[in-house]
Amino acid sequence: MSAAVPFRPLRLGVNLDHVATLRQVRGTEYPDVLDAARLCLGAGAHGITVHLREDRRHIQDADVFRLKAELDAPLNLEMANAPGIVQVALQVRPAEVCLVPERRQELTTEGGLDVARQETALRPTIEALSDAGIEVSLFIEADARQLEAAARLGAPVVELHTGAYCDAAGEREAAAELKRLIEGARRAHALGLQVNAGHGLNTDNLPPVLRVPHLDTLNIGHSLVARSVFVGLDSAVREMLDAMALYEGGEP
Repeated sequence: MSAAVPFRPLRLGVNLDHVATLRQVRGTEYPDVLDAARLCLGAGAHGITVHLREDRRHIQDADVFRLKAELDAPLNLEMANAPGIVQVALQVRPAEVCLVPERRQELTTEGGLDVARQETALRPTIEALSDAGIEVSLFIEADARQLEAAARLGAPVVELHTGAYCDAAGEREAAAELKRLIEGARRAHALGLQVNAGHGLNTDNLPPVLRVPHLDTLNIGHSLVARSVFVGLDSAVREMLDAMALYEGGEP
């Protein structure tokens, strides 16, 4: 009989894109993303996430290099499968890269990466990042076809897109999306993938998500930065960690 895997509490990665948004909208040097990262980590966050977009609308290259150089915590770099951004990632060598879809016109990432249709394009990027010692995550829908493609590509981590659940119109639709997340997490775990999740989560819509099994990390950004306007970033992170502490882990 194999030994039971010890339970590890659900981890929080804080996305700081919208701290940079506040800075970029006025072209100032503040608020400093590095200062924000230190506050989040001091409050108990387990890692920092930033999305280096091709249009550089918020996070800048210099932010990514500073965060990697000066933080004693995992840095998760969200990025499109774009050659210029891949080169930045290979220079920075963050702990993790999460490959996401990206469109210039979108306000934020609108859905999961279509891994099943992009296997040929994604494979060399995943191999290059992995060879550089970077853990690769794929931001995808909780769909069996996408999960199986992720496993074929050798990416060890998937981040399930929770946006459809968070944006659901009414309880019935939310319940259907939650069921899809639960089934997707089970399938991902069976395929040997680490299961992360994120997009649109806040302390109000989080409790049902704590029913999703096998979760390792939640990546949350906009709601924390928005909440920090009223209570400060330290308190916003602590509130989220308190809500996440109710997670009971995987399944037998």
